[in-house]
Amino acid sequence: MKVLENLLYTEEHEWLKVEGSTAYFGITDYAQNMLGGIVYVELPDEDDELEKGENFAVIESVKAATDVIAPVDGTVLMANDTLDDNPELMNESPYDAWIVKIELSDPAQLEGLMDSKAYEAFCAKEA
Repeated sequence: MKVLENLLYTEEHEWLKVEGSTAYFGITDYAQNMLGGIVYVELPDEDDELEKGENFAVIESVKAATDVIAPVDGTVLMANDTLDDNPELMNESPYDAWIVKIELSDPAQLEGLMDSKAYEAFCAKEA
């Protein structure tokens, strides 16, 4: 399982890369491995308002469909349209295949997320 040190993580196996007041997020290596071959990603629209804890996207794999939960509040600046034609990129390179870029509404919400060490420990308990 690959975990990058410069990212934040959620218990739903999502990662966040924060750059000032914006953040990119996607699913972790652990998540893509559990899902299996990803065949479709339903992306949100630009300007959609995301609310922490709410579903904002759907990932379909050969095993199941799963909701992607917003880890923080924000406004969608950009969805990764590359995933429309190449959803398998989430399997091949999950930390490059981000789902959305958002403008953070409440940066204080980042404090509730895990760093790489805490996420590795969390995954070890789930295994």
